[in-house]
Amino acid sequence: MEEHNSKTVHLPFFGFPILGPYIRPYRGILIRMIVLGAVGGLIDILLPFFPDYAIRLFIEPGTTEGMGLFLAAYLVLLLVQILSNGISAYASCEMELYIGRDMKNAAFHKLQELSVSYYNQNSVGSMHSRVMSDTDRIGTLISWNVMDGVWNLSYVVGAVAVMLALRWDLALCVIGIIPLTALFSVWFQKRLIETGREIRETNSAITAAFNEGITGATTIKTLTLEKEMDGMFSGKTGHMKQISIRNGHLRGAFMALISFSGFMALAMVLWRGGALSREQLLQIGTLSIFMSYALGLMEPVRWVVKAFSDFITVQVNIERFHRLMTSVADVQDTAEVKEVYGDSFSPKKENWETVKGDIRFDDVTFCYPDGNVNVLEHFSLDVPRGTAVAIVGETGAGKSTLVNLVCRFFEPTQGRVLLDGKDLRERSQLWLHSQIGYVLQTPHLFSGTVLDNLRFGRPDASMEEIRAAARRVGADKVIARLENGYDTDVGEGGSRLSAGERQLISFARALVQDPAIFVLDEATSSIDTLTEAALQHALEEVMKGRTSFMIAHRLSTIRHADLILVVHQGRITEQGTHEELMQKRGRYYHLYRRQHELEAVEAGSC
Repeated sequence: MEEHNSKTVHLPFFGFPILGPYIRPYRGILIRMIVLGAVGGLIDILLPFFPDYAIRLFIEPGTTEGMGLFLAAYLVLLLVQILSNGISAYASCEMELYIGRDMKNAAFHKLQELSVSYYNQNSVGSMHSRVMSDTDRIGTLISWNVMDGVWNLSYVVGAVAVMLALRWDLALCVIGIIPLTALFSVWFQKRLIETGREIRETNSAITAAFNEGITGATTIKTLTLEKEMDGMFSGKTGHMKQISIRNGHLRGAFMALISFSGFMALAMVLWRGGALSREQLLQIGTLSIFMSYALGLMEPVRWVVKAFSDFITVQVNIERFHRLMTSVADVQDTAEVKEVYGDSFSPKKENWETVKGDIRFDDVTFCYPDGNVNVLEHFSLDVPRGTAVAIVGETGAGKSTLVNLVCRFFEPTQGRVLLDGKDLRERSQLWLHSQIGYVLQTPHLFSGTVLDNLRFGRPDASMEEIRAAARRVGADKVIARLENGYDTDVGEGGSRLSAGERQLISFARALVQDPAIFVLDEATSSIDTLTEAALQHALEEVMKGRTSFMIAHRLSTIRHADLILVVHQGRITEQGTHEELMQKRGRYYHLYRRQHELEAVEAGSC
């Protein structure tokens, strides 16, 4: 699933203007990489002259006079090359890590700013890829390709200039091979990119199949699908083997071509240079210089073609990262609101008002950002503080719409939602969310201990307050049964606890926050009947004086609600108390009777 809420963009010059803010803080490292890369290229250009000097100064005259100075100069040059290569490699590593870190931080920071609708419209895999894979590839491109690029380009330019200066006709024997090598390199690189892309896609399919085989292990066994799943997985890995072999063959042929090009250039130099040497028009030392350049030039040519292909490939990563960073949240605080209340990262809590809990829907019309039909039209409702509102309806009827508007996960298309007489758009999102205790049907616990999770909403809560909150919702008995009590590790996403245990702990976590408004999204669905009865009694006490919204599946749990809203096909069709709706004998009446009969049948069968 690709990203929504942003436009497709085409970035100039491989997107480097977009990367400027991430490169600029490390321009000192970048300059060091460029300088050292140029030094490395220059040294590689100079090294072939040493055999030439050795032949002319020592071998032909048959003397060793000055040999010490010659060796010292050669060793110093080698030492400088080793140091420059080592320092530039370290600088490239620094650049890669720093840019990757900054881009990951920026992407994750951006995700915290985006609205709930963004998460509804984009897959976890897509967001993970933006934050991790794309930033890694961009960081690698910027760091290592800069160093290698400066070295290779400086070597090619310098070597060609030296050859032309020494003997232009012999230089053409080497230079003439370069265009043909580049042409073949382009052909091979295009196919390597195609097979490489297919390998990545197949690898993703294998990972998905493996994940599905593990997470769906129980279902696979109950449906006796072991053979089918094994065959499907083997088919995917077999395809991976085939395309990997094809990619290996192409890569091997490509490397052989580069080697062949180098030897062809060397053969041309030996053929032409040997003839010139026989005629005493070319010194043996100069011929050795041309031989070194003939073998050395093909690798930079190969790199230039590969780097150009990498730039084109990474362009996609840059564009996807750019789309994330330029995504606009559907719900945003105005500059005036931020000035007074701060934002999610720099709150000004001293200016936050105390919430009483009076909520009003004022002529609200609402359509989801990715929809084209109004879910609410000219809807008005007053919910005085302390009112318990229950929202009921069939699965997929749209019960969460009102809750999403109260929590300001979405904003009305028209009209206003007011809290204590103020439009929610006149207050900060963080201020509002800090006053809402939200308990989900499938609550999420963070990695860490039970105590860590209970303190997430309010890090400064005392142990006495935490124990009191757990006791009020009955979570203390669950925690007491755990291996290490409050210090028990809950596992990733709370995986070491049952669904009911996670829900009770999430109830306690919400209560520790001491919110003015409670939102319960089918929050008792994973709790057994006896625990639910005790919890319902506790919640009635907890929610006294607090405004609450309950999205209910079991209608028996909301009979005592002050107001029941019946939702059907995204619209509120009935509203009233339990007694009023039962007297109307409408949709609520039929839902309640049907569920009551099913519960009676289930109780009888037990």
